[in-house]
Amino acid sequence: MKFSEMTYVRPDIEAVSKEIKEIIERVKNAQSAGEQLQAHKDYNELCKKVETMYTLAYIRHTINTEDEFYDKEKEFYDENLPLLQNLNFEFYKAFVASKFRKELEEKLGSLLFRNAELELKAFDPKIIPDLQEENKLVSEYVKLMASAQLDIDGKKVNLSQLRFYMESPDRNIRKEAFKKRTEFFSENGEKFDEIFDKLVKVRTAMAKKLGFEDFVELGYIRMRRNCYGPDDVAAFKEEVKKYMVPLSLRIQEKKKKMLGLEKITVIDQLLYFREGNPNPKGTPEEIFENGKKMYDELSKETSEFFRFMLENDLLDCLSRKGKAPGGYMTFIPDYKSPFIFANFNGTSGDIDVLTHEAGHALNGYLAKDIDIYEYASPTYEACEVHSMSMEFFTMPWMKLFFGDRTEEYKYMHLAEALIFIPYGCAVDEFQHVIYRNPDMTPQERKEAWRRIESEFQPYLDYEDDEYFGKGGRWQAQTHIYKTPFYYIDYCLAQTCALQFRNLMTEDYESAWKKYLDFSKKAGTMTFVDLLKTSGLRSPFEEGCVKEVCEGSEKALEKMNI
Repeated sequence: MKFSEMTYVRPDIEAVSKEIKEIIERVKNAQSAGEQLQAHKDYNELCKKVETMYTLAYIRHTINTEDEFYDKEKEFYDENLPLLQNLNFEFYKAFVASKFRKELEEKLGSLLFRNAELELKAFDPKIIPDLQEENKLVSEYVKLMASAQLDIDGKKVNLSQLRFYMESPDRNIRKEAFKKRTEFFSENGEKFDEIFDKLVKVRTAMAKKLGFEDFVELGYIRMRRNCYGPDDVAAFKEEVKKYMVPLSLRIQEKKKKMLGLEKITVIDQLLYFREGNPNPKGTPEEIFENGKKMYDELSKETSEFFRFMLENDLLDCLSRKGKAPGGYMTFIPDYKSPFIFANFNGTSGDIDVLTHEAGHALNGYLAKDIDIYEYASPTYEACEVHSMSMEFFTMPWMKLFFGDRTEEYKYMHLAEALIFIPYGCAVDEFQHVIYRNPDMTPQERKEAWRRIESEFQPYLDYEDDEYFGKGGRWQAQTHIYKTPFYYIDYCLAQTCALQFRNLMTEDYESAWKKYLDFSKKAGTMTFVDLLKTSGLRSPFEEGCVKEVCEGSEKALEKMNI
């Protein structure tokens, strides 16, 4: 079914609540494991219906944040989803306490119960008002970001469209674009500070009410981290400092020579080549047509999947006024349909959408028939392995998009992947510091960001930027506001994707089979177990980051750039 034909009806929260309560009673009063298994199935079917409606409303709201109808629906879910979360809590509380648990685990697997017990720690009815407040604050941030209308080159552009000018080969245009971005954040600085201050306070309050020392532990549980903790992440970040940061400095030195500059500053960070970065050729329609050719040739699975996406209008990628910034993939359960949202801006990032978000969407498509609904979605870092690895698996087809500048694109893409990891670690480190010190002032947070940034990105020079140069850069990173502690997942996943890239150079077909196997397993295993069974090293394992750096640097040196 085409996306436009998918019917949206606001769920009747009272009726849904009543039905869930009846299912919970069935679980509590069941006389056999069979009765509880049926109750579990009925519960998931009901959840899928509600999730379908929420997802449709969310997509349509982000497509046009100025649409009053879906703006009101967003407010409705901000208010009511925490109430349903309470019932979800009651359902799993009854389910994991079952006297038939042994039989249930034989049918459903022990991981489902392990995850459920973890999630039960992250909720209590007393935090419902806090969750509602958190939702409202995140929505306020998204709308503030979407409100940016910046004047440049005689046009009005949003933050996503500004990227085109931030990559301009003309340094004066780049400088102007960065200045416009800074002006927007500076003008709204107090509002950004105010929203975040409230978010830190409400998240800390939730953590305290649930018996945690601070939000860090709660944040990890909310991210469904079922096989590693802050100490593992801290060890990974140390390895990144030891091996990845020096590599990023070497990449910066080469970039300086390629650009012919004596010194590179923040306004040169997005540019790799003097004549400009390789941009995709053709109209969006031609890009999608070439995407179809690419996925047709890659494998039968990707061919079937991408044609399904195109035929059902499950991609909204053109940037326009009122559209939320950024990109994402989500899944519409009742229609078994992935959906890709993005903002094309004429840069190579448009092709990354066609590969990165499609990696997510392929996983959704491959996992759509997994019987046990809780296993259809993996944890976030595994999801990012799907997307970031697809960026590398599609490299043999990049000539379709970049023509005679393909080799330059490949170099830029790999260099960006390596430079990104230290930045992502800085984002994660910042959040650990913030949530362990929730009483910091806005100024202290900015000072913390500059200190951390200098450890992971020591080469950054902000010139005369009075806002970003004094620690305001993190406010442009939406994940910090929307999904705390998510960002390290990209770093862990990129480390795995770079392993896949190294494996491809040895045996592409074998690497692709491992990737498909990894993706098809979805959430049936923990992240660490998925890696073990797919022939990849864990990023937490000593030596993994070093090995990835060595293989990647050799690949960069081999490129004739």
